[in-house]
Amino acid sequence: MKKTITLLMTIALTLALCCGAFAESYSVGVCQLMVHDSLDQATQGFVDALTEKMEEAGNTVDIDTQVAGDASLCTTVVNAFNAKRVDLIMANGTPALLAAANMTTEIPILGTSVTDYDDTFAGNIPANVSGTSDAVPFAEQAQMMIDTLGLVEGDQVGVLYCTNESNSLIQYEAVKALFEEKGIVVKAYTFSETTELQAVTTSMANECKAVYIPSDNTVAANDTIVGTICNEQNVPIYTSYGGAICYASLAIDYYQLGYETGLMAADILLNGASPADIEIMTLTPAVTYNEELCAQLGIEVPAN
Repeated sequence: MKKTITLLMTIALTLALCCGAFAESYSVGVCQLMVHDSLDQATQGFVDALTEKMEEAGNTVDIDTQVAGDASLCTTVVNAFNAKRVDLIMANGTPALLAAANMTTEIPILGTSVTDYDDTFAGNIPANVSGTSDAVPFAEQAQMMIDTLGLVEGDQVGVLYCTNESNSLIQYEAVKALFEEKGIVVKAYTFSETTELQAVTTSMANECKAVYIPSDNTVAANDTIVGTICNEQNVPIYTSYGGAICYASLAIDYYQLGYETGLMAADILLNGASPADIEIMTLTPAVTYNEELCAQLGIEVPAN
């Protein structure tokens, strides 16, 4: 009996050691630009997808999520990841992606919540960078505002964004050209510090018939201020990222965006895929209406 027990214990220990030999542990750093709902959802989607794939493969992953809080602090976060020699960096937001790409050409980097990779890197995306884009069809967004708000030639639309975010300037220039084709006046209302946001928004609400907000992380993190001021003036807000302050949106699901990024990370870590061979992915946006806000603003929600 003792010999049998000893033999069984030896077999169990051998199997455990063999299984352990094949299991691997990975280290991943997540640099999120700041706290707000869209970025939070993208990070959660990334963590869920990568964790699921690692568990399926019998491996483990240590995901260190750090919120920079400001574009200037992204460099500090990614430098710490580099010092730890993480296996992969996920950069959530354009400033985070730029900081990571400027820090290393060796560690694989995946971006998410980034509008335009080509423009961000002046047409030369580094070989260790890929990811997902939150770009949306600007022409359809502009037309949706024109149709639902009855905008006509001469009406003025304000575009609110932070000058510290290069992706916002890209979006501003895109929607400006589209609106101006219809004879609609477009004016940029910009700020560099959040302390300026209230005054800038007040001026915009007094001067414009409607407001367009691009996928601007700084505005999104403080959009309650914008919503309160514009709603008091009955000025409808359209955002490209969704959210509670917009009467309508044609936007993507940021959780799903992050989830797709997590699947890319799993492919890199588990299968040895190269970021250079992974195409930048965009998602199909969905139309949503805030019926309560539409009723308050006198906007008719289309039957379809």
